Amino acid sequence: MLQPLRQTSLQETTRQLPLSNLLNQYNYEQNYRNVCNLLLSLTCSRSLCKGLQLHAHIIKSGFQIIPLVSHHLINFYSKSQRPLDSRQVFEETPVKSSTTWSSIISSFAQNELPWFAIEFFRRMLHVGIRPDDHILPSATKACALLSRSDIGRSLHCLAVKTGFDDDVFVGSSVTDMYAKCGEISDARKMFDVMPERNVVSWSGMIYGYTQLGEDEEALKLFKQALLEDLNVNDFTFSSVIRVCGNSTLLELGKQIQGLCLKTSYDSSSFVGSSLISMYSKCGVIEGAYHVFNEIPVKNLGMWNAMLIACAQHAHTKKAFHLFKQMEGVGMKPNFITFLCVLYACSHAGLVEEGRYYFGLMKEYGIEPGDQHYASMVDLLGRSGKLQEAVSIIMEMPMKPTESVWGALLTGCRIHGDTQLAAYAADRVFELGPVSSGMHVLLSNAFAAAGRYEEAAKARKMMRDRGLKKETGLSWVEEGNRVHTFAAGDRSHAKAREIYQKLEEMGDEMERAGYVADTSFVLRNVDSKEKNQSIRFHSERLAIAFGLITFPPERPIRVMKNLRVCGDCHTAIKFISKCTSRVIIVRDNNRFHRFEDGKCSCGDYW
Repeated sequence: MLQPLRQTSLQETTRQLPLSNLLNQYNYEQNYRNVCNLLLSLTCSRSLCKGLQLHAHIIKSGFQIIPLVSHHLINFYSKSQRPLDSRQVFEETPVKSSTTWSSIISSFAQNELPWFAIEFFRRMLHVGIRPDDHILPSATKACALLSRSDIGRSLHCLAVKTGFDDDVFVGSSVTDMYAKCGEISDARKMFDVMPERNVVSWSGMIYGYTQLGEDEEALKLFKQALLEDLNVNDFTFSSVIRVCGNSTLLELGKQIQGLCLKTSYDSSSFVGSSLISMYSKCGVIEGAYHVFNEIPVKNLGMWNAMLIACAQHAHTKKAFHLFKQMEGVGMKPNFITFLCVLYACSHAGLVEEGRYYFGLMKEYGIEPGDQHYASMVDLLGRSGKLQEAVSIIMEMPMKPTESVWGALLTGCRIHGDTQLAAYAADRVFELGPVSSGMHVLLSNAFAAAGRYEEAAKARKMMRDRGLKKETGLSWVEEGNRVHTFAAGDRSHAKAREIYQKLEEMGDEMERAGYVADTSFVLRNVDSKEKNQSIRFHSERLAIAFGLITFPPERPIRVMKNLRVCGDCHTAIKFISKCTSRVIIVRDNNRFHRFEDGKCSCGDYW
């Protein structure tokens, strides 16, 4: 009678004896069982070297003809992130069962080779193997990676025909696929009819709403999931924290961070990168540093999140130091990493450093994309090197995008080069329909140079195309409430106190030396109207609200959807000096920390 090897001693024996000695001790049947157990053990421990030895023994012993052994081998290489080795095992397997096909399709989907997963799924159907509740989720995951809802829809139909659409794993993967492809209504339909839902279906829906900017719906679903006692995972938390960052809901974000601590997801890299982003977007860079330093194992997403946070908050030297740290720990930067450091260079006017990092990309085998070129054009344009920026555009290996020409337009506006601005605008309009922001950028470039007729034409062109200028808004979070202001807005419950505070501050600022710069009012009106217009911009109303609402020791954090104007930037410096308050303003480009009459951007933005 065969005596089974104790489960507890198998891993110990694996460590102590060479694999060949271990396996040769048993007869064929026991050997076959031990091969399967050893493969499972080595898969869990990611022991590639011993796994390769065991694979050699399997070939010599002829065990590869057994479908279950092939399945475990494919899975071993998949978990070791060697999907092409998984493929070789698959191709060498003479008898391919449904489990073997499931393993190889899963290997490709899990290792981000989605086209291979779809191709092998087609091959499987061609040889007459029916998909099951293991194969369909892997195939739909591949569709999500490719953002191919058309192929995913075909798989959904196949799931309905084969009766697997009611399966929780298949239904969840279909919901997740539609959500990640941006087909949120189809995802919701599937989600609502599912007889049973798991964490994948809930997380997929929350992620889908987050990606589309439907933050309220995402938060509503998350609350519902908690009420149903769902054991949410780090991916769910990551999506919801991202919502808090996008909506600058700092207090809610802190509460969700507390939930992460309670459920032991606080050390997850996915949660960590979302928390870093959330704290950064809410203007609390210290919180971002704390999260980054607390998590022991950092993935590339965390490094990139911290880099962009440093860039947005003008911690440029820290961004460069982080990049060196990454290299020191063997973390290879990707194209997003270089976007972050180029962004940091651009917003600090560091042309030489920008050139260095742009050149360094090729040493890492990364070809610059259109976003990297846009960052370089932005850097050169802001620094006044407009002709060099044009040269960069002309040398691009791909067609310049709207963002590239937009970066040049920004430089033209800053340095008053309306002739080059008109040239850039012509190139933009050759691309076809463009965003309203591009029309506004061109209009502002003309208006800043006093060419009001051309500015009016640019705005008329925008109206003729049915586009509307985005309304400038500023908002402040107070507890669980968000107070939003528009320029000249008097609808707030505390409007009288807000305007009274602005009047008081205006007198005090003028005594301190503030003189309004009405050149930032880009309309052809008289000086009195310009002066009146600029005094009640949305960010000033939000700051006045903060002054009358928050205690002196609390920083006033204001979020704004458009770029802060030059005069408001100067005015806020005076407000911070006159009130001895820390004022943090996030516009659509970066953060400005005003303290004692100075701004962290060094007046370069």
